[in-house]
Amino acid sequence: MADRRLQVFHTVARLLSFTKAAEALHMTQPAVTFQVRQLEEQFDTRLFDRTHNRISLTDAGRVVYEAADRIFELYAEMENAVREITGEVSGTLTVGASTTIAEYLLPPLLGEFKARYPDVSIQLKVANTDTVVSLVETNAIDLGIVEAPVGNKNLVVESCQRDRLVAIMPPGHPLAALEAVPFERLLEHPFICREEGSGTRNVIREYLREQGFCLEALKVVLELGSPEAVKGAVEAGMGVSVLSSATIAKELKLGTLAAVPLDPPLYRPFSFVHQKQKFRLRVVDELFDFARTYFQVHYQSQDES
Repeated sequence: MADRRLQVFHTVARLLSFTKAAEALHMTQPAVTFQVRQLEEQFDTRLFDRTHNRISLTDAGRVVYEAADRIFELYAEMENAVREITGEVSGTLTVGASTTIAEYLLPPLLGEFKARYPDVSIQLKVANTDTVVSLVETNAIDLGIVEAPVGNKNLVVESCQRDRLVAIMPPGHPLAALEAVPFERLLEHPFICREEGSGTRNVIREYLREQGFCLEALKVVLELGSPEAVKGAVEAGMGVSVLSSATIAKELKLGTLAAVPLDPPLYRPFSFVHQKQKFRLRVVDELFDFARTYFQVHYQSQDES
């Protein structure tokens, strides 16, 4: 309902990039430029200064940007107020999720959520934790779900589930016979690590620091970009690793991996991350409530084991 030209301008002004705005809006860059120029023609003034491949808002641009903020907030408030009256839960929700959550937890959760609310359209972006947080910071997504603590105090972080990480190794490995593995024992073996920026790597780094070590103390032989790649390398006997217990159920059942709890235990939160704002879409609140209940029903056993 809101003026498309204003939406495009607002995205460019927020990201200060025509290229990033085009990606966020799923448009071509010439189309974004055309929409902004149309708005500039309507106001008969420039809204951006363009110098040395950089853009900045003019005085008029800042006025339009601040007004657009208020317009879009009022529009969202109006839309939600009507849906509260009608009981309708609908709309498009763009969710970003870190790799472990997106691959192992979200598919069944979103499937059940979609079955309950068929009028909701969900777009999922998968990236590591740092990238998902960055997408939330730039408002490129409505909601992030990540697997590591978030340091940006300007974002709202709401824990929805506690995840246990365990040491994994091939069956028959010397560590597989232990009831629990002190992390210093892992330092004795080749280690397969997730890539820089992943939630798993960040949590392991903090856990090591608490034990008086640093990440460099690990004998890292491979850095890989997904849990599946890590599991494959461990199964091939290339080293040991630490992964979420939620990612290894199939391998444990097939007997291709062994898993041992860490000593002391290592837990991390799965958290919702979103912008601080006075008003948010009802569909976001519905997803929050649904996910909390879903995790309590399906993953409570992790905390009890």
